[in-house]
Amino acid sequence: MAVLKIKVASIIGRMTALDNVTAVCGKAGIFHPDNPLSFYSDTSDFSPLNEENPYIEPLQQLADAVDGNHKRLYLLDAPALEGVNYTEDEIDAYISTISEKFGGLQADRSDAQQRIEDYSREISQISHFTGMALDLDSIRECSYIKVRFGFIPKESFEKLKHYDQNPYIIFFPCSSDDEHYWGIYFSPVDQVSEVDRIFSSLYFQRVRLAELKDTPEQAVADLRSAREVQLERIQRIDSQLSSLWEQEKDHCLKLYSWLREHSVYFGIRHFAARYNDNFILTGWIPAEDEALFRAELDKIPSVELYFEDASEELAHSPPVKLKNHKPFKPFEFFVDMYGLPQYNELDPTTFVAITYFLLFGIMFADVGQGICVSIVGWLMWKFKKMKLGQALIPCGISSAVFGVVFGSVFGYEHVLDPFYQSVFGLKSKPIEIMEPDATVGIIIAAVCIGIFLVLTAILINIVCSLKQKHYQRALFGPNGIAGFVFYGGLVLGFGGQMVLGWPILSLPYILLVIVLPLIIILFQEVLGGLAEHRPDWKPDSWGSYIAENFFELFEVLLAYASNTISFLRVGAFVLVHAGMMTMVFTLADMSGGIAYILIVVIGNIIVMGMEGLLVGIQVMRLEFYEMFSRFFEGGGRPFKPVVVRGEF
Repeated sequence: MAVLKIKVASIIGRMTALDNVTAVCGKAGIFHPDNPLSFYSDTSDFSPLNEENPYIEPLQQLADAVDGNHKRLYLLDAPALEGVNYTEDEIDAYISTISEKFGGLQADRSDAQQRIEDYSREISQISHFTGMALDLDSIRECSYIKVRFGFIPKESFEKLKHYDQNPYIIFFPCSSDDEHYWGIYFSPVDQVSEVDRIFSSLYFQRVRLAELKDTPEQAVADLRSAREVQLERIQRIDSQLSSLWEQEKDHCLKLYSWLREHSVYFGIRHFAARYNDNFILTGWIPAEDEALFRAELDKIPSVELYFEDASEELAHSPPVKLKNHKPFKPFEFFVDMYGLPQYNELDPTTFVAITYFLLFGIMFADVGQGICVSIVGWLMWKFKKMKLGQALIPCGISSAVFGVVFGSVFGYEHVLDPFYQSVFGLKSKPIEIMEPDATVGIIIAAVCIGIFLVLTAILINIVCSLKQKHYQRALFGPNGIAGFVFYGGLVLGFGGQMVLGWPILSLPYILLVIVLPLIIILFQEVLGGLAEHRPDWKPDSWGSYIAENFFELFEVLLAYASNTISFLRVGAFVLVHAGMMTMVFTLADMSGGIAYILIVVIGNIIVMGMEGLLVGIQVMRLEFYEMFSRFFEGGGRPFKPVVVRGEF
C-alpha cells in the first residue's frame, strides 16, 4: 500500500531559457506543473505569463486541410523527430501549399458530389412521370394551356373536392408514395395565376418537367448518364487525393508531430511566473526521477533548480499517483471511484484487493461460473481496455477457488466429489450449503469475517492517524483505540460468554472495557484538543456539549451494530447462489431432453449476469461503508504530468 513519492521542483532562470526548460519538462513526461505563486507569500512583483500559443493556429490549419479529405494525422514516435526543426516561414509556406492542393481537389470533389445529389433528386422526381408517353416538346409548344407537373400531400388531395365548381382545379395523379400524389394539372393561360394560387395553398410543389426535352424516360436516361460522369470524376479525384497523401504523408506527419510537441511544451509556459527578466516554474516530479531530471536541466545555462519533499508541502495538496504491485493494481479502479488518498494518507489498494478478492469469491463461489467471469473480464480488458474487466479477472479466479471449497461447478453440487475422495479422502464435498447446520455455520462465519474486517479497518485508522498526528482520531474516536477496545471488548465479552462459555462479563470488565471507552468517545473532542494542544479544547457549554455528543454516541453504537449486521449478506449470498441454481435445475428436470440443456445453459448465464452484478455491488458497498469510511478520507488530486504521447 503505497503512494508514489514525489518532490516539488522549483526552476528559476532567465526568460531566454524558458523555452528550453519547458521542452525538457515536456520531454521528460514526469513534470506536473503547478501555480508557482501559491508557494510564496509575497508575489506582488510576479506576473503570470498570458501568451498566446503560436502553434495552435498552424495545427488547426494543417488538421483542417488533411482531415477534410478523410486522412488521419497521428503522432510519430520521438526518434522519428530527431533533428527535425521548422521555422515559422517554413511552416506557413508548407501549410499554405498543402491546403491549396488538398483544398482544390476537395472543392472539385464537393462540386461533383453536389451534382450527383442534384441529378439523383431529379431522377427520383421525374421517375414518377415515366410510362405516360408524354411528349415534353409538344407540351412546351402549347400557346393557350399551361401544364404543371409536381406533387401534392395526400391530405391536400382530399381537399380538392371543395373546388368542384371550378372546372380548372383538377389534379390528375400519375403515381404516389407514402405521403404524396405525383401528377399534373392544366390551366388556361388567362386563369393560370388563380389556379397556381389555389394549388400553392394546397402545398403543391412543382417539378420543372416541362423544361426538359423529349420524354421523361429520355430525361431520366440523360440524367443517369450525367450522374455516371460525375461518379467517374469523383473516382479520379479520390485517386489524386490518395496519390497526394502518399506523396506528402511523411512531411505532414512530421510537421504535425513537431507542432503538437511544441504546442504541449508551450502550454507549460502558462504555469510560469515572470519577475523582471527572470521566470519561476514550479511543479511536481517522482522522487525517483530527481537525478535524471536535474541532469537534463543542468545542461541549460542560467537555470537553477531546487527540490523539496512533498511531505513538507502538504499545505499545497501534493498530487497523488498510486503505486502498487501488479496483482493489486487492478483494484486501483475501486479506490479511484471512492477518491484518491491524500499524499500523507494510506493507499488502501492492497487492503481492497485482498478483501474484495476474498469476499467476492465467498459470495459467488462456483468453479465454472468463476472461470467464465475471468474470461469475460479478460475480453473486456483486452479489447475495450475497461478497468472493470481487469478487476474481474482476479474476482473470477477467487470465485473458482471458493467454488472448489463449496463444491459447485455451474451449479452442479457433487461434480467434484471424486476430487475430494482422491485428494482428501472425503466421501463428498466438505460443506453442504443447504443443510441447516451448514447454513447456521455460514451465517456465523460471515459475521465473524465482518468483525475481523471492522477491527482491521480500525487498526489501520489508528496507525494512519498516529502517522498524521491526528491524536483525537487515533486515540479517542470511535475508530481509534477507544473504539477498538469497546468494539473488540464487546464482541469478546458477549461472544466468549455466549458461545464458548467464558465467564468474561464481570463488573470490572464491563466498566474498564465497555463503559470507559464509551466515556472517552463521548469526550473525544475535549481529550483530542488537549492532546493536540488546541486552544479551543474547552466547550462553551458543558451541558450542551454532553447532550449533543450523547446523541452522537448513540449513532456510533447503532453504526457498530449495523456494520456488523451488514456482513450477514456475505453468508446470505452463499445461500442465494445455491438456491438460484437449485431453482434452475428444478426447472430443467421438469423439462428433460434438449430443453434440459437449454435451461441449464440459459439459467447459468442469467445467474452469472445477475448475481455477478449484485455481488460486485454488495462487496463494493461493504468496502466503502463498512471499511473505507473508518480510515480513508480521500480528497487527493491525481498526479497528471505533461505527456506528449501515451499515458503516464
